[in-house]
Amino acid sequence: MSFDMEDIEAAMQQINERYGQDDFAIEVVAIAGGYQFMTKGAYHGTVATWLKQTSKKRLSQAAIETLSIIAYKQPVTKSEVEAIRGVNCDFTLQKLLEKELVSITGRSEGPGRPLLYGTSVKFMDYFGLKSLKDLPQPKDFKMPGSEIGERAPAEEDKAQLNGEE
Repeated sequence: MSFDMEDIEAAMQQINERYGQDDFAIEVVAIAGGYQFMTKGAYHGTVATWLKQTSKKRLSQAAIETLSIIAYKQPVTKSEVEAIRGVNCDFTLQKLLEKELVSITGRSEGPGRPLLYGTSVKFMDYFGLKSLKDLPQPKDFKMPGSEIGERAPAEEDKAQLNGEE
């Protein structure tokens, strides 16, 4: 059975109009090449409070670092992740696999044919991304508003020389 794209778009328009009304706490959002019902922004505080009370589990710093490397370098082997982080990643990688934020995408052609890891659809949902192109780019991290703390005097001098002031 095939569907006409115009019919699908018309149905999506009707759904968007219906759930766009103030009567509903959810809306339809395009994510990862599809659509998903999500809580409207006005209700995020209420949902966040409820989630905080029901689930205390968060990603550890090690998990965030490992997940970031995988997201930006995928497909990547465990040894490549460990070379970047400088520590063993067995436990962290296992936890990311259990949480289904990372998946095994195949095997490398290198010696021993190690497993390759990449992000999963659940990763896209978790971070609200439509595609990997929506990940922040390295240039986004160098914006003045993204710095924490004050620069050391030596960094100030270097920034002035480079015209970054």
